[in-house]
Amino acid sequence: MVDSQYYLPNDIGISALDCGEAFRLLSPKEQLYAHYLSRAAWYGGLVVLLQTSPESPTIYVLLQKIFRKQPPAQLEAVATAAGLSSEEYQAFLVYAAGLYANMGNYKSFGDTKFIPNLPKEKFKALVWESQAYKENPGEIETLWNSCSHFLYSLEDKQKQLGLGNKGITTYFSGNCCLEDAELAQKFLDSKNLSAYNTRLFKKESDGKRCYEVRLAAAVKKDCTVEGEAETPCSMFEFEDASFSVQRGDYAFLMEKVSQNLEKAKAYAANENQAKMLEEYIRSFTYGSVDAHKEGSRFWIKDKGPIVESYIGFIESYRDPFGSRGEFEGFVAVVNKAMSARFAQLVSSAEVLLPELPWPTAFEKDRFLKPDFTSLDVLTFAGSGIPAGINIPNYDDIRQTEGFKNVSLGNVLAVAYATQKEKLTFLDEKDKDLYIKWKGPSFEVQVGLHELLGHGSGKLFVQDDKGKFNFDQAEVRNPETGELISSWYKGSETWDSKFSTIASSYEECRAECVGLYLCLNKQVLSIFGHEGEEAEEVIYVNWLNMVRAGLLGLEFYTPESKSWRQAHMQARFVILRVLLEAGEGLVTLSEITGADGRPDALITLDRSKIHTVGKSAIQKFLCKLQVHKSTADVEGGRALYEGYSAVTSDGSHNFLQFRETVLLRKEARKMFVQANTQIKGEAVELEEYESSAAGLVQSFIQRFPEDAEEVEAQLLELASRDATCWC
Repeated sequence: MVDSQYYLPNDIGISALDCGEAFRLLSPKEQLYAHYLSRAAWYGGLVVLLQTSPESPTIYVLLQKIFRKQPPAQLEAVATAAGLSSEEYQAFLVYAAGLYANMGNYKSFGDTKFIPNLPKEKFKALVWESQAYKENPGEIETLWNSCSHFLYSLEDKQKQLGLGNKGITTYFSGNCCLEDAELAQKFLDSKNLSAYNTRLFKKESDGKRCYEVRLAAAVKKDCTVEGEAETPCSMFEFEDASFSVQRGDYAFLMEKVSQNLEKAKAYAANENQAKMLEEYIRSFTYGSVDAHKEGSRFWIKDKGPIVESYIGFIESYRDPFGSRGEFEGFVAVVNKAMSARFAQLVSSAEVLLPELPWPTAFEKDRFLKPDFTSLDVLTFAGSGIPAGINIPNYDDIRQTEGFKNVSLGNVLAVAYATQKEKLTFLDEKDKDLYIKWKGPSFEVQVGLHELLGHGSGKLFVQDDKGKFNFDQAEVRNPETGELISSWYKGSETWDSKFSTIASSYEECRAECVGLYLCLNKQVLSIFGHEGEEAEEVIYVNWLNMVRAGLLGLEFYTPESKSWRQAHMQARFVILRVLLEAGEGLVTLSEITGADGRPDALITLDRSKIHTVGKSAIQKFLCKLQVHKSTADVEGGRALYEGYSAVTSDGSHNFLQFRETVLLRKEARKMFVQANTQIKGEAVELEEYESSAAGLVQSFIQRFPEDAEEVEAQLLELASRDATCWC
């Protein structure tokens, strides 16, 4: 029996993202703008296959070729003829849907590998019985031989993403370790180059380390080309190693992205949108993160658009070192009613920020009021879909120029709906309350997390000219009372300094801000919650957080003592902080379930949230901010890794609780997304059913004009680096 965490169950939740009404309310020009942005996002999203595992592109192509000849409804009879039971065929569909939804064979949330939940010989029998095989046996057999071993392999290193012997990554060649990642970061910092759109490949030549830093770009030439002031590409010597900066990674896909952004530009609503797209095109053409930053500046200025979007190498959660961005692109339509609440929260931000538990010197000099909108997602291409986003991730822009927040309304509407019988680890008396208030409380938490969590706090910086953005003679560390003794220098950033813990630490800080400020009556009033109702929202928000901390143990790997998901590590840390607060605020016990198997129970004393709970979060949040502001990596790491430790000693046996969590876990939902197509002069929206078959069908129809060329290019890109992963 394979451990259930390595396959997706047949009854996994699958929901369609409803955007039909929102799309139909757009003008024809807005629909065309949304269409071409969506095309750019879907082509770019295929990059994630190449960023996830060596075998992901090949598995994707194999499935696409099979389903294009025979959609799920037709393939069912073939499966029966090949000897598969209905459950085995469903498992095949669920695996395919999972590969498409995660853009690879590792879960986007948790970074664990998943394999088909049917015997390998049955999977092969279906492939051999398919029309695709009958028409082109040589091609299909080659694809099968190329990926079938890794399709099912669960050797220790292949069970999760990671660097070196800790797991699989394609951000680094297989011979790279943490030391290589650190050296490469120092090199990139010295050249003022961002790691966001790069991968690192290492070779040895006469005993010397030679690194290739590869930039994602449509242009493959390393010399300066037309339209470019200077090229970053060259050979460099750095600390007894040589670095070659080259471009052309994912060139075919970057070109497709740029072509569709160019088409979208014709339908831009204003000059900011047009200039934004110009800079994005420059970024993806030449491999320039600076151009993407410039595009992001225009994006911030584009306040309150009807069609909102963002695209590029954005989140660094899945780079084991925490510096390289995974490609994502989204297109969404503004939900005006819900956005009005968020706008009110933005207006109150300057009153709420001083409530946060750090001195004013540790807060930004000026709060740059961002756009904060609720969006209905039309397209979200990448490895997974979040509930809310705060972008751009560039520290220098966020600190001085601003950012935007978005809450994804149609994702929230379906992602977190819970059935009572599937609700684990809560007291029966809490369950109905939890189901009733989980949605409203999570909406408040997302709003606070994104706007005042990620949007708060100052980084102390000394720029390249030696100028400080704080008063060295005055500003003191509130924890020690001493003057500030460390800060960010030159091109150092939060991600480059805090590297492997940066993402999770920042998510933890934002989650704590949400918990802390949801106790504020003004905040709850903005979201329409008053009196007793407001207290229920607070209780369920805090209860949800401590339960999520327990559920987070699913994403911890004891063998490597590592966390595989930034948000869940953050929530576990918060659970530890609140358990440590004592006084009966949170209790966590091992029990036996009604089925006779091990179970757990977590309770929260609501009478102590405003006292014991608030005090604990206040102290912890201040520490998090001080370490972050002062670039105190050593202190921040000691604090965060201390609370992140999962052990069997102490007052709670968390390793034992992890076993219970795995025993009773529920698979994360997958989403079916619509396609847009131009028919004559109009854009048509094609929607699909909420099922594995519907999700598969949406991908069969995603690239109607050039599916075969796209697949051939994916295989070419994958095979070019095949020897680098060994």
